[in-house]
Formats: sequence, C-alpha cells, structure tokens
Amino acid sequence: MFKRLRERLPKQKTSEELDEHYRQMEEIKLEKGDLPAMLIAAFLTLGIPLLLVAGALYGIIYLILAR
Repeated sequence: MFKRLRERLPKQKTSEELDEHYRQMEEIKLEKGDLPAMLIAAFLTLGIPLLLVAGALYGIIYLILAR
C-alpha cells in the first residue's frame, strides 16, 4: 500500500532541474490586466466569505443582546 503512495510523490530533482524550473518561473510575464483580475478573484474568493461570516456573527450577537 505505501509503495503505491510513495510512487505518487514527486521525485527528487537535481540542482540543474531546479535551476531550470526557477528560471522558467522568472521568465513568466504578466499581461496588462492580470493584476486587477487577480485582485478581483482574491476578493471574490476571500473577501465575500469573510464578510458573510462577520455578518452572521453580528446577526447572532444582535439577536442575543437585543431584547
């Protein structure tokens, strides 16, 4: 069982392969509208759920303390 799981793990890379990987990462250039798109996606992914949780907590506290 563990042999199959161990086969799925990434293999150890040589320093040359790691250097090539990091070089390719540095060569990636962003397009003009990428930053606003990433900010909007981050807000949709993180901001809205956080606002919903904060609103739910506020509502519960309001219902408990407002008699």
